[in-house]
Order: sequence, then C-alpha cells, then structure tokens
Amino acid sequence: MNNINYIYRYISCILLSSVLFSCVDQLDKSPLDSFDNATFWSNEGNAELALTGVYRGGIVQNGTSVNPSNWWAYDGLLFMEFASDNAYDRRGDNSAFHRLSNGTLTSSINILNSYWSSSYKNIANCNFFLENVDQVPMDDLKKERMKSEVRFLRAAQYYYMSQFWGSVPLVEKTLSPAEANSVKKASKAEIVAFVLKEFGEIVDYLPSHAGLPSAQRGRVTQQTVLAFTGRLQLSEKKFSEAAKTYAEIIEMGENIIDPDYAGLFLKTNENSDEIIFSTQYIDNLAANGMLQHFFPAIAGGWHLFNPLGSMVESYDFTDGSKFSFDSPQYDPKNVGKNRDPRLKASVLFDGSTFKGTYVTHPDSSSSPDQLGAGKQTTQTGFGLKKFADESFSGNLTNYGGNLPIIRYAEILLSYLEAKLEAGQAITQADLDQTINKVRGRASVGMPPITTTDPSALREILRKERRVELAFEGIRYWDLLRWDIAKEVLNADFYGASFPGAKKQRLKGGQADPKSRWYVTSRKFRDGVDNTWPIPQSEVNINPSLE
Repeated sequence: MNNINYIYRYISCILLSSVLFSCVDQLDKSPLDSFDNATFWSNEGNAELALTGVYRGGIVQNGTSVNPSNWWAYDGLLFMEFASDNAYDRRGDNSAFHRLSNGTLTSSINILNSYWSSSYKNIANCNFFLENVDQVPMDDLKKERMKSEVRFLRAAQYYYMSQFWGSVPLVEKTLSPAEANSVKKASKAEIVAFVLKEFGEIVDYLPSHAGLPSAQRGRVTQQTVLAFTGRLQLSEKKFSEAAKTYAEIIEMGENIIDPDYAGLFLKTNENSDEIIFSTQYIDNLAANGMLQHFFPAIAGGWHLFNPLGSMVESYDFTDGSKFSFDSPQYDPKNVGKNRDPRLKASVLFDGSTFKGTYVTHPDSSSSPDQLGAGKQTTQTGFGLKKFADESFSGNLTNYGGNLPIIRYAEILLSYLEAKLEAGQAITQADLDQTINKVRGRASVGMPPITTTDPSALREILRKERRVELAFEGIRYWDLLRWDIAKEVLNADFYGASFPGAKKQRLKGGQADPKSRWYVTSRKFRDGVDNTWPIPQSEVNINPSLE
C-alpha cells in the first residue's frame, strides 16, 4: 500500500470489499461476517445502516487519540485552538498544532496527513453511498433526504479543505488506482463553487431543526447547511450573500439563545435548541476522551489544554469596561471576580473549585497542578473549564458528552459581521437582535453594546466572537479569514499573573511588568503559513499535488 496515495487507500478498501464479495458469489454463498454489496442495497433498513456508517466515518471518533481523525472529532476541532492566541498545548512548542502558526510549518507535520487522509476517506465513503443508494426500493423523498445528507457531509470536507489548503483534488466518484495516483488539484475557486452549489441544491430536501425528531439529533438539517453556507460566504468575502443566508436561519425562528451558557457544553443541556449541529457521543459505546485530556491533574486528567493569558485578559469586567491589571476591579487572587461570567464558565484559574481546589500558584509545594512543576501540569497557570464535565464520575476515556460544531450564537454574531462588512447601516435594533442577545443571556448579563460606528463595532464584535466562542475551534479560522494572523501570531505569549511569586519564568531574562509567566513566542510567516502545504507523503506519490 506504500506506493499509492491516501485518496486511493481508502477508496481501494471499498473496491477490495466488492472484489471479495464477487468471489464469494462464485460459490453461491453470502459472506457470514460482512455485507455482500451485490445484495446489500435491497431495502430501506440497509440504506439507513449505510447512512449511519457514513456519518460515523465523518463525525464520531472514539478513544483518546492525540492526532485528529477528522474535522468534527473533539481532538480535530478543539485542538485547533492551539494554533491560535487562545490556548497552549501542554506538550510544548513542538506540538504539531503550534507548528501551524509559530513559523515552523512544513509539509511533513503529522496532523496534516491525518486531516488529509481522513477527508478523502470520508469523501470516498460518501461517493460510494451515492453511487449505490439508487438501487434501494424506497420512498423517493426519504432517499433524496439521505442523499442530501451525504452530499452535505462530502461538501463539508471540501469546505474545510478549501479553508486550510485552498487548492485540492475534487473527487466526485470512485477512482481507479491510476486515476488516484495522477489526480490533479482543482483551484480554490472551483472547490468553493462546488461546495456552494451542493449546499444550494440539497437544503430543501432536509428537515428543519424543529422538524427533526429528538432521536435523530446529530443529523443534518436545513439550518446546518445554511450555517456552513454562511461560513463559506464570510470567508470568501461574499458579505451581502452571507447576511441573507444568516437572515434565513434567524427568520425560521426555531433556534434560541439558551439562558444557561455553561450548560451548553455539558451533557445536561447538550441538545439545547441553541445547538445547530453537533458531534453526538454516547458513554462507553461511541465515546470520547475529552475529559482525560482536559481535566486537571487534581481530577485525574492530563491537563493537555492550557488557556493563554491573552485569552483570559480578553474578558471584560462586568460593567462592560475593558480588563486592565491596573483597574481596582481586578483581584489577582481571584481572577474571575468582577469579570464577564463566561470567564468562570470557560477557564479554571488558581483557586477555582473543581473536584477540589485547583491550585496553580508556582510557589505551591503540594498541588499536582502547580505551574512549572513539570510537563504533566499546566503550562500557563490556567485550565479548561468549558467541556470539563465535573459531574462525570466514570472512566475519563469513555465520556459521552456531545461536541457543538455550530451554535445559534455564532449565527447571530456572523449575521452582524456580514451586514457590517457589506457596508450596510447598523441600527440599535440590529445590535439588540444579535450581539446584545448573545451578551444578554440570563447567565451572562453583560451590558448591551450601543455603538454603531463601523470601526469601533468591528473591534467589539471580533472580541465578542473570541469570548463567546472561546475554545470551540473557531478562533484560528477567524484569524486567517480576517487576515490578522500575521499580527496576532507574531508575539510573545504569557500565562497567569502571580505578583510576588518566588518562582517565575522569564522571557530572555526579563520579568514581565504584569508578573505573568512566560509561555512561548510565535512567528507566523505571512504568505507562507496562511495555507497548509499538502502532506509530503502525498506529493512524493503524485507530484502534481505540489
């Protein structure tokens, strides 16, 4: 298998199954341990089973792997925060995710291969389904819904690849080995056009959010397709079109801003009507290792996820004023005091309560989470509270909490951004129906925004996205599409502030004026790191992918 590329590796698995089935047919028997493709597509139940397989291949990933299996696995989505100014990977500067943005990105980084191979595996599964499902005798509308779901899953792979690679092969059918080894790239414009065309053609065959039975949560809806359409239109600067797309979701009136912000990321409220699309996990069956990765040491976790100080400093005070170390509202011994409530819901800081007292002070002598004590503890002085389900008491590698992919809060903020960037006049009513609805949820209650000045509002809106969507895998994409990564990711990054601490980590021998722990420096290369290189292992097989 070493002489063929990943596109073919996964397509060939399907072809090999077909060959094996045909050999069994010569014996006039059906296989006892697998499905016979010649007879499988014979009824609606089997079509549903195949559809489940396509979903599972594209979304669910079990266990505690540290390399992403796909865009919607928790490690594939949330670990993308490590490439941004929001979080640091406890494994250190050589973490593959850090290398996406710290000036050391190369085509041999392992996660590039993981994302690439996973995408084409999922595309191959989708193509195989679409090439066979018409054989099934069943209601035409049900069949069109299934095909539309699969077309969405396929187009979504290309959406992500267009955002991070730009130009990639556009594969819409099962390929022969020769075709796979010589396939050429389509331009980014062609990929984007394909995705938008697919999304536009399938949306009417899908149920809306309110029309989806609770037992089918996790399946694609009209709002899911429109939300991804809006994302792509935003990134392509089709702002007027994006505003119309997001307005369509809003006008449906089926989604809400849930009053309980923290609960959206826990099992207790994981299927809130704020969640438009999510990865559905099940304890012990289709579980994930989020809690093993995210819990602090005091709770038996590996503390892989470390929020950066710049993220924590982006949370305003409760009166709406910007955070400052010099403000009388700031309490260095209680970072969450007088701060936007979303801080306490998202970040663990020294003195937080989490299955005990979370202690990160570098002068502590007994805490397993002491900053600077070793590689198995926090590297910033902060820990992840969002997604860390404190009520869970089972095996941390078998957690069944869902992973939100798109929330209604993002829709409202994106709608406002689209109108703003399209040059449309913003009114107070616009603010109240979007950003103020998000900030004003019952558990948050931050003061409303009143400025409609485009320049000032742009700054406010971008910070609101960072705070509201913190650690959900969106910040790195935002930095790239706003074209500000070249500024934001060319900087020194610090962690928590510990005034008077005996132990410090200095940058170049210089203490930070705010007594913060030095973490890392990044040197994002504009024009180089804006898009990912295609994995070198693929280029070695097929030079046309260069």
